[in-house]
Amino acid sequence: MAVAPENTLASFRQAAIDSADWIEFDVRLAADGIPVIFHDDDLERTSNGAGAVAGYSAARLKTFDAGAWFGASFAGETIPTLRETISLCRDLGLGMNIEIKPNPGEERATALVALETLEDVLQPGDRWLAGSIVFSSFKLEALEALRDAGPDWPRGLLISSWVVDWRDQAKRLDCVSLHPSHGLLDSAKTVSEIKDEGLLILPYTVNDPSRASDLFDWGVDAIITDDPRLLSTAGR
Repeated sequence: MAVAPENTLASFRQAAIDSADWIEFDVRLAADGIPVIFHDDDLERTSNGAGAVAGYSAARLKTFDAGAWFGASFAGETIPTLRETISLCRDLGLGMNIEIKPNPGEERATALVALETLEDVLQPGDRWLAGSIVFSSFKLEALEALRDAGPDWPRGLLISSWVVDWRDQAKRLDCVSLHPSHGLLDSAKTVSEIKDEGLLILPYTVNDPSRASDLFDWGVDAIITDDPRLLSTAGR
């Protein structure tokens, strides 16, 4: 999203050009239950639409421009569906960090529809996806639904602050990874303590090369960034 409008197919293609191995995107439901890729509850910040995403069908959301706000060269970029995004990532060989970012009250429904969509898009020979996907969420209800309905798909717990029971939450949800705000990682010792729990560490959102380099030196497994080009600056 540093060089293309966030959560659009244009930004995902650019990530591949910039040598990203994976992308992260946000899934929520349109009014007709179709999963679409959009960060905010409301449309105004990153499109020319107005009001809640949940108030429009997927087809209606497609009529809004999700690129012109970022730059004239992106005018006409649309809000993608999850199905379109999975297909593009398969074609580009990109791994997917599928964040469930539900509309209020739709935590379980969003997780289950996202899982159903993924499994529906899979084709014979697509098993490489099994090692190239993680579902993540701040919402425990969403992760619970994924654990119960799709136990073989990896899950990651997103946290923005240290909660007392993060270890218990990660264990109960059978998570493979912790996705903390990068500011929570203040030393190699903190990283080591997390890894001692058997968790991979994917901190967000790291946009400074020196910070990225420090985190990798401390042992994180990946970083979530707005600009994958910084990894070459960080020597990664």
